[in-house]
Amino acid sequence: MKEGSGEDQNVAPSVYSHVSRPGSHRYKSAKKGLPFNVMLVGESGLGRTTFVNTLCERVVIPPSPCGDSEQAHIAEPMQFKHYTVDMEEDGMKIVLNIIDTPGFGDGIDNENCFTRIQEHIEMQFDHVLAEENRIKRNTKFMDSRIHALLYFIAPTGHSLREIDVELMRRLGSRINIIPVIGRADSLTPRELVLFKQRVMNDIVAFGIPIFNFPDPEEDEDEESVEENAELRAMVPFAVVGCEEVINEEGRPVRVRSYPWGVVQVDNDEHSDFDRLRYVLLNSHIADLRDRTQNGLYELYRTEKLSGTNVVSSGTANVLPEDSAAAPAVQPPMVPQSHPVAA
Repeated sequence: MKEGSGEDQNVAPSVYSHVSRPGSHRYKSAKKGLPFNVMLVGESGLGRTTFVNTLCERVVIPPSPCGDSEQAHIAEPMQFKHYTVDMEEDGMKIVLNIIDTPGFGDGIDNENCFTRIQEHIEMQFDHVLAEENRIKRNTKFMDSRIHALLYFIAPTGHSLREIDVELMRRLGSRINIIPVIGRADSLTPRELVLFKQRVMNDIVAFGIPIFNFPDPEEDEDEESVEENAELRAMVPFAVVGCEEVINEEGRPVRVRSYPWGVVQVDNDEHSDFDRLRYVLLNSHIADLRDRTQNGLYELYRTEKLSGTNVVSSGTANVLPEDSAAAPAVQPPMVPQSHPVAA
């Protein structure tokens, strides 16, 4: 399969996403498809590839071939791999551009990984800034600014590691970071609740500026208030991905099968995957794009044109609109049931 084509339709569609939640897009008029750029960062083995294939409901990233066992001890350098998938969500066309970063965190010294990711993000800002300064604009210019970074956290059950803290602190003022717990089914419901609490305590303690689901304005409806409060309480999202499909009561259901039972990927009681998919491709796509344009990019543009360093490297700073106070740590939502028994 050609890289980035996303042509193979081997993954069952989400059972819950398209029927249980109303759409709330704000970009209904995008005829050619709304560009939405997402970067995935995390160590190998946390399920990034499976997550992408499950998110897009097709095989976008093929499985990695088995390497030479004699070279297994040698860490491969981090790469940037790009994939483009045309999707339609709730009647709106989306051109989903995915930037994966295989090799991140696999070495002993990962300083170069931090630097390269930051440079890559800022390079996209530079492209837009250069286009803005042109006398004659390019009508076919493609905006490659990254709207969201999904950072995959290892399900250790303890707290954030130094590599997690350093990466998110460095990039929090450049990109919308959404923390994700990969392979969350390796934790029991109780362990998952405690781990989420510890992660959020670390985020507040270290002043890490993640994407904080916006507090609604006074004129917004009560449903938006409740939705954002619920989403803030779920961070970090605990996700499970899979490409296995079973037939349940005449409908395909995506599951991970174990000797003791199954985990339903799209079931809110088993995984936060469906809610995260809803955030990325429906309810908050507008907020992520707008904050990238009017907050993150404007801050970078001010620094670049004034020659000042508003955001110092390696420190946790927040944007002006986010600087009122750090978000209060809310207890994560307790799963209502254990995975379905076999």
